[in-house]
Parts: sequence; structure tokens; C-alpha cells
Amino acid sequence: MDNIPQQSDEIEALKSIYDDQWVIEDIESTYSIEIDKNIKLYITLSPDYPSEKPPNYELLAPTLSAKQKDLVAEKFQEIYNDNKGEPIIFQWIEQLKEIAVQKESDESGSTKTDKLDILEEIESLKISTKLMDILHGPTVVDRKSVFQAHTCKVFSAQDVKDFMGLLLENRSIAKATHNISAYRVILPNNSILQDCDDDGESHAGGRLMHLLQILNAENVMVVVTRWYGGIQLGPDRFKHINNAARLAMLEAGFIKS
Repeated sequence: MDNIPQQSDEIEALKSIYDDQWVIEDIESTYSIEIDKNIKLYITLSPDYPSEKPPNYELLAPTLSAKQKDLVAEKFQEIYNDNKGEPIIFQWIEQLKEIAVQKESDESGSTKTDKLDILEEIESLKISTKLMDILHGPTVVDRKSVFQAHTCKVFSAQDVKDFMGLLLENRSIAKATHNISAYRVILPNNSILQDCDDDGESHAGGRLMHLLQILNAENVMVVVTRWYGGIQLGPDRFKHINNAARLAMLEAGFIKS
């Protein structure tokens, strides 16, 4: 795919995810997003992105230390190196949010608040007296639609409910077009507790459940978030939903490659 169509699809996807937080600047091919009142990221797309080089960025963050800014640069470069030729701006933004959250936590020394980004907040919340270790998989982008899977271990119906509740505390996930889910729990008597939810995407939940079954996933729940980009994908959407789920579960170590 040429760079320009890829850039166009990515920008549309970012607009659908971040809504009015994603701002088109007056300078050509330049965009910005405000992470908090003291941290703003400017992104400028060059003709070589994403095939040959990352986008240019400018970070206005007077409250970040030099060490923290170096960490941002290091993490951005890591993300680019791991995803050469692929859109990476979403991952950059979420990484910057995570660093900003850590800064706020370090400064306050207090417990995390509801303003914290989900990637930081979820890691710290305990459910059913144990840490719910949630992994957010890589994004899949096609024709302005974005798919991202979230997965974790679940051992009861309450875990399933709490996991979904945690995800929906994130504004971007709650506002998404669909949050398709499926889970399989092996109970102490060796019976199986399983269910799925299309969330308006007909048959998607059943297909996701079938994926868990053929992979023999046990005590696992996966939720695939889709932000619709305005272009119908046809059957490809099911492929992307299952692929996003598989990638997340593979990264989490819940299934074998």
C-alpha cells in the first residue's frame, strides 16, 4: 500500500478513536493531541511515512523532566523499530499517556484516580482478590477501521463482568462502535462456562467463540474493540476481529503459535 492512502486511513482512524482530542493543525500534514494540560504532542507526516521512516514529532511538555523526555524518545523509537512499515501513531500516543500517568503518580505518591489512562489503571486494579493482568494487543487498521483486542485470564462469571467493566471505564473503548467478546472458563467440576457477545456486529461473537474453542483456550476472555471508519469492510471485518484476538492471546502466552 502507498504511504498516502495509509496515512489517510490512519488519520481517519485516529479521529474516530480520539474524537475532538485529535486536532488538525494549520501546517500541512501536522496534527496534535493534548495528553493533559501540560503535555501536547505534535505529529507531522512526511511522504516517507510509514514505509521508510517514522513521523516527525514535537513534544511540548514543560512538566516532563529531561530524563522523562529521553524515555519518550526511546520508547517511540522502540515502537517504530518493532513496527516498521506499519502505522504507529496510536501506539505513540498511548505510550506517551502511560509515561504521563507514571509521572503524575510519582509526583503525587497517592493512589491512582479515574483520570488515569486505562493502560496504567488496569494494571493496578485488583479483582476477586487477585491482580487482573490485562494485555492490550496490537492494532489492526484497514480502510479507516481500527481493531484492538484486550485479553486476560478469568476464572468466574464475576471476573468476566469485572473485566468488561474495567475496559468500559476507558472513554475510547466505551465509545467504540463494537466491543465483541467471548470467554471460556473451566470450572472445578471440569464443566465449561462459556459465552459470547456480538455487541451489534452480527455473528462476530460466535466466530470469536469458535476461535477460542479450536485453540482450546482455557480460563481466557478476549474483547475485540472496533472503531468503525466509515467504509464497510464486508467479510474482512471478521478476519480482522479474529486476527486481533489471536495476536493478543499469543502475546499474552494464552495460546501457542
